[in-house]
Amino acid sequence: MAELVYPPVIGVARTFFKALDIRFDIQGAENVPKRGGAVLVSNHIGYLDFIFTGFAARPAKRLVRFMAKESVFRHKVSGPLMRAMKHIPVDREQGEHAYQHALKALRSGEIIGVFPEATISQSFTLKSFKSGAARLAQEAGVPLLPVALWGTQRLWTKGQKRDFGRNHLPITIRVGETVHAEPGEYAASVTRRLRGRVQELLEAAQRAYPGVPRHEQDTWWQPAHLGGTAPTPAEAKALGAS
Repeated sequence: MAELVYPPVIGVARTFFKALDIRFDIQGAENVPKRGGAVLVSNHIGYLDFIFTGFAARPAKRLVRFMAKESVFRHKVSGPLMRAMKHIPVDREQGEHAYQHALKALRSGEIIGVFPEATISQSFTLKSFKSGAARLAQEAGVPLLPVALWGTQRLWTKGQKRDFGRNHLPITIRVGETVHAEPGEYAASVTRRLRGRVQELLEAAQRAYPGVPRHEQDTWWQPAHLGGTAPTPAEAKALGAS
């Protein structure tokens, strides 16, 4: 079936980011399978992460179907677009339906995008991973594709104002080699290996990220362990519980 909505939406996003003069640094896109199913797994630090993660698959001419909370599909603007792009709504009280939907898509050769932290990390460090991505990959017999994003939080993230000015912000994206579950391996073990790989990619993305002149730097977007003023993981957890 022809993709009538997804490619034009990507074109609009590219035009928008070009107008903002976003500086992209994408490495590892050759690791995206050119055909067949895969579960793409990324860290989650900003509201636009699904767009940037999807960009990583474009050199392979692949479209990513993201699993997203159901409320996004109920919005009068985003809802029709999300459905037309064949993304998958997730009702956390009835998650089995979304799981089966994703499983069917994987078996038909689609790439499914998952943020296994479930919510945005306000500390900008990796939170614990849910095991759903690993279980999907194991049951569908497809690889896991680890991705790390850095800089996306500077555009729009939880607890901060959007910054859609022409600020020449850099966005760094790193795509790793696929991760495969060993025969009989527990999903928890696969998830630990996967999280470790995303952590390695995140650290690589942070090292490659361009320096910001001291007089221009606002350190709210930098994690505490790198000298920034973002909440520590413990503080971010308390914020989420409040």
